Amino acid sequence: MYTETRAKTQLNTSVNETVHTENIGLNRQVYQRLKLALSLGLRRQILFAICDDLHLRNRIAARLHSTLAYPVGKVLYQRANVGDFSTPAYPRLVTIRLNLSDPNPIAQINQWLANYPPPLVGGSTENPGRPLPIPGFQIVGVEMLTKEPVAVQRLFLNYLRLSEQHLSGDESSRFLESSLLFWVSRPWLSAIQQSAPKFWHCRTGVFVFEGEPTPTIDNRGYSEVVADSRSLERENLDHLIVNEEKISPDIKFTNNPDLPLKTTTDLITEIPEKSPVISPQITKNQSEVTLSHINQELQGLIKATINADDSEQIQQILGEVEQLHIQKARGEDLGIAYQNLGNFYRLQIEQGQATVENLMIAILAYQEAVSYDESSPQLPDILNDLGTLYWMLHRIPDNSEEAKIYIQQGIDFYKLALKLITGDTQPETYARIQNNLGTAYGDLARFADAVENWNLAVVAYDEALRYRQEDIEPLKYAACQNNLGTAYWHLGQYNQPVEHLTRAIAAYKLAVVHYQPTDEPLKYGMIQNNIGTAYWNLSQYAQPVENLQLAIQVYNEALKYRTSVDVPQAYAATQNNLGIAYWHLANQPQTTKEDQQKLIKLCIHAYEEAVNMAHSFSSLPLNFDLYVTHNNLALAHHDLVTNLSFNGDKKTLSQHLQSALENHLHALSGFERKTENYHITIGYIVNTIRTFHNELGIQGQNLALSKLPGQLLPDVLPKL
Repeated sequence: MYTETRAKTQLNTSVNETVHTENIGLNRQVYQRLKLALSLGLRRQILFAICDDLHLRNRIAARLHSTLAYPVGKVLYQRANVGDFSTPAYPRLVTIRLNLSDPNPIAQINQWLANYPPPLVGGSTENPGRPLPIPGFQIVGVEMLTKEPVAVQRLFLNYLRLSEQHLSGDESSRFLESSLLFWVSRPWLSAIQQSAPKFWHCRTGVFVFEGEPTPTIDNRGYSEVVADSRSLERENLDHLIVNEEKISPDIKFTNNPDLPLKTTTDLITEIPEKSPVISPQITKNQSEVTLSHINQELQGLIKATINADDSEQIQQILGEVEQLHIQKARGEDLGIAYQNLGNFYRLQIEQGQATVENLMIAILAYQEAVSYDESSPQLPDILNDLGTLYWMLHRIPDNSEEAKIYIQQGIDFYKLALKLITGDTQPETYARIQNNLGTAYGDLARFADAVENWNLAVVAYDEALRYRQEDIEPLKYAACQNNLGTAYWHLGQYNQPVEHLTRAIAAYKLAVVHYQPTDEPLKYGMIQNNIGTAYWNLSQYAQPVENLQLAIQVYNEALKYRTSVDVPQAYAATQNNLGIAYWHLANQPQTTKEDQQKLIKLCIHAYEEAVNMAHSFSSLPLNFDLYVTHNNLALAHHDLVTNLSFNGDKKTLSQHLQSALENHLHALSGFERKTENYHITIGYIVNTIRTFHNELGIQGQNLALSKLPGQLLPDVLPKL
């Protein structure tokens, strides 16, 4: 269920007219959440948008219509699937003005669906195919009921009450197959809450926009505002930095049933080739043209982010676009002009300015380019980069549902691009898009259907490798093999671990041979770390001693190049992984007591390197849980002195037990009091204090108790 969202700052004009103000950000956030809720395409969504400023309402409703009614990706998909690009696309959002003579919104929706039923897709003479999804609906004009007789106002509320039976599931209604958005003012919101409480209770989201209340006027001109479905925001792009990478698996291990241990692998990031940028041919006087034909949201975003250095060039590009609109130029010419604008912002993004605003401007510009020239020979590259911009967007929001939507949109564009080409005709582009598609599926696996999406990633990477020639593009080939290895590693966490992990190791090994340690030390060390992690994982299922020994060997090789000076974060992560491998090898039944002592000492050294490095860089982002590692280090110190082969003196024994206690206390500081890890760590502390008493007597116990913070004594003393 969507949360009720409110922008608390008042705005005196519409969102588009106030893009220069700081306060626009609050209403913009509400708008983005509302757009996301509608774009999800979920069934049985009843949404309310609250806005007393009718001018602001009209602008936002128009923007939603332009953005969602005919999103470019879905339009092209529908036409490609039908096989007829001349067929008008079916809308994904319909705007309906409430009929004031008979204000029954549900009847109006059902009548619209009767007049415009969803067309069938993918059919044949024998099989008529399946209908496209029912669109969402936004209802405007409720505020106009204020001018109608009381009987008409009551009739509207009565219709809402009658629709409650549809929402409860007693009867079926086609509008329930999609989203329904009501635009209402605060007085009408109150009336609905009081007079149709069950209908109000069925809401799934409330979105409040702040603005100055507007006297009720005849707003019937609104339908003209939303008539142009291409005028506002789209969800697309053109040739940008496509991310050819696979994220690192974050691997959890266990050396004790109660305490998880963690190790990490890494990623390769490869930026594929970009399509040639078409330089804009612009005359100086074009910057003076009034911009009345260009997407208002695009203009607003540009005005909100433009700086003095870029102002003249951007104005020139916008001037050229405007002139072409005025001249009613060919679609191909308009497409190139919008590409120029997108290319400008693409360069900003490539230079590190990957802000939400720049990404959205590039998306809008490239979307316009696609909408005006859908037959461009560059369309596969454009769609590929549209997918990449959405992939980049998914990394920004904190909202996981929003991130998931962005990834899915990216996947849709990659798949659409692949409908237009084959590996035989355009092998380089085809391989690049397949690799990017695999990356997107891997990211989507973090949010839903992990096994299915990782399997799809494997298919995409395999397909990319069919056309990525090892002798011609060795580094791209290696990056794709690394990505394939990571996908197999993830699948090994769910099923067929021996088969999948073996394949992961094979893919990693095919990748690492193309990175010379002297030329690419960091990537070489990173893939060696990945191989070590896969060997560790495989040791849990087959040939534990052999695979743990291989993991240790490979981790040590990785540390030659993942040094504490060059990459302290990676150095700490691999030392943590190495400590885990030493620990597990020490605890194999075949390991002798003497070897166990040596291995635990090596384990302690590796863990200490990891935690010391982590603490020396307090702001260092870590790929492993530092507090868990402190607990693991403590367990290693404790087990070393309780091992039957320990032959140290009392002083050495005390030092190891003190180190164990100190590390457990450090771990405890990172766990919230009511969590399972907190209580597990308390148990370890109690066990360590008992060992103090057993090995060093009452003096040892007193020494241990003296190190405890006072607030812990009530948790510990009753357990001793």
